[in-house]
Amino acid sequence: MNTFEILLEQMGLFVIYLLAGVILIKTKVLSSEMLEAISRFVVKMALPILVFVNITDGVEKETLTHSVLILFITAGFYFFMLFCGFGMTKLFHLKGDRAGIYQAMSMFGNVGFMGIPIITSIFPKNGILYISVFTIIDQFMLWTLGVKFTTPQGEGKFNPKKLVNPATVAILLAVFLVLTEIKEPRILDMGLQKIGGTASPLAMIYVGGIFASIHIGKHLKEFALYGIVLTKMILAPILLFVLLGFLSVSSEIQLTMALIAGMPVMTSVVMMANTSGSDGDYAMGGVFITTICSIITLPFICWFLQNVL
Repeated sequence: MNTFEILLEQMGLFVIYLLAGVILIKTKVLSSEMLEAISRFVVKMALPILVFVNITDGVEKETLTHSVLILFITAGFYFFMLFCGFGMTKLFHLKGDRAGIYQAMSMFGNVGFMGIPIITSIFPKNGILYISVFTIIDQFMLWTLGVKFTTPQGEGKFNPKKLVNPATVAILLAVFLVLTEIKEPRILDMGLQKIGGTASPLAMIYVGGIFASIHIGKHLKEFALYGIVLTKMILAPILLFVLLGFLSVSSEIQLTMALIAGMPVMTSVVMMANTSGSDGDYAMGGVFITTICSIITLPFICWFLQNVL
C-alpha cells in the first residue's frame, strides 16, 4: 500500500475504536470510572512501552544521531503555533480561562494516541524515532506553557518534576540502549510489544467513551474551535511541509513533521484543565471537534502534500 492508503486504513481503525467506545458507554458495559482507569493505564504504561519498544527494535545508532535537527524544527513549530493561537484568541474575542485553553489546544496535538500509530505504520523503520525526538520538546512545552494555559489566570506554575514522567523516562532509556547497543532479552521484548500494542485501541476507545458522555450540540456551535481545524490542522502542516522543503531534511522527516503538526487536540489538555479547575468542558469540545474533523483533514493533508506540492 502507498502512504495515502496506509493513512486511510489507520483512520478507519480509529473510527472503529471510537464507535466501540461510544457503544460500550451507551450500553453501560463501561462506566466513567472505568474510562479513567483505561486512561491511566494507557498514559502510564501502554504508551510509554510502545514508544520504548519501537525505538529499541527499529532505530539504529547512526539514524539517532542524525535526528537532532528535529529538535530545532519542533521548537520552531511550537513558537509559531503559540503566535497563531494568540492571534486567534484576539480574532474570536476569547478572554479569561477560555483564552488560555484555546492557546493550549492550538499548540498541542494528539501525537501519542493518534500520531504514533499513523507515523509508525507509514514509516515502520524510523517513524517512532522522529516522533520520540518531537516528544522531547512537546513534553517540555506541555509542562511549562501548557500548565500556564490550562490553569485559571494567575495560578499556573512550572513544576520541573512534571518533566519526569513515564513517556520521557521511556524515551531516554530507549535512547540510552540504542546508543550503547544493548539489547533486552527476546522474551521481554515480545512481552513489551504485546502491552504496547494495546495503547492505540484503548486510547481511542477511551476518547469514544468520553464523546458519548458530552453534549455534542453545544460544542458544534463553538465556531472558534473550527479556527483550530483551519490553522493547526490544515494551514500549519502545509506551511511546515513547504518550509522543510528548503532545508536539508529527508522526505520522511518532511512528511512526518507535517502530519504530526496536523493532529487533533491532545486529550491531556482536558485532563490538565479539569485538574486545575479551569474550563475542561471547553477543552473537551475542542478535542471532539478536531478529532472528528481529523478523519477528513489528515487524509486530505497527506494527499495534498504528496500530489499537489
